[in-house]
Amino acid sequence: MDQARVNGIDIAYRIEGDAAPTRPWLCFAHALGHDHSMWDAQVETFSRGCNILRYDLRGHGRSSAPPGEYTLEQMADDLRELLDRLAIRRCHFIGASIGSMIGQLAAIRSPMRIASLTLAGAACRFSPQMQPIWASRIEAVRSPRGMDAIIDATISGWFTAGFFATRAADVARAVRVLRSTPVAGYVGAVAAMSRADLTTRLSAVSCPVLVVAGTDDRVTPLAHAEHVLMHIPQARLHRIAGASHLCNVEQADDFNAALRDFLAAGP
Repeated sequence: MDQARVNGIDIAYRIEGDAAPTRPWLCFAHALGHDHSMWDAQVETFSRGCNILRYDLRGHGRSSAPPGEYTLEQMADDLRELLDRLAIRRCHFIGASIGSMIGQLAAIRSPMRIASLTLAGAACRFSPQMQPIWASRIEAVRSPRGMDAIIDATISGWFTAGFFATRAADVARAVRVLRSTPVAGYVGAVAAMSRADLTTRLSAVSCPVLVVAGTDDRVTPLAHAEHVLMHIPQARLHRIAGASHLCNVEQADDFNAALRDFLAAGP
């Protein structure tokens, strides 16, 4: 992977495709506790006709993991400065979980940079009832066990029982990525995600929006997607049966087909 110094930290990124100016750019942002590799199945499909940028969020993968609490604004600034550094003037943004929240804020703050949004496992805010859960996760990873303390709870929310039964190698790969996430990065990103509330600002999103929801997602159930849809009038919903939070991994063919149709439809 390459690295770029942006917003005071090093962001690791990878570009696939031939970077031809005539090809559209797709930018992928991963879920909390994962890294750029969660989009492997999408890169394999879309790099034939598109330029692909995927990057490790602040606090994840090979990007810097500064101590302290992050903000969603800070993480959106990371994205904007990375696009500037790479001279990508406009892109289709695809984000999962916290990545989807970064995309929403980017579309609000820099509408000319974001041609469309695809939001998987999406939420625009988390209820106050979730705060004790986030606090317990932070306390757990700060214990001597580190990230191992939350692996079972996190992975069980990422995938369905059927995926665990049939895709052991993919589950093991996800566990390795989660385990390697820096504690400081995880804690910082939880602060950014759990405290953000984009609800009243979503009406400013003017680009086409696709919301993709796994029907078995227990991390961000369908009600979260419907809340986003309620505040972005032009957004459309695609449900993926037999998928949980990381629906792009669990049901890659369905996700890719929905993304392909959405991009082909244009504005």
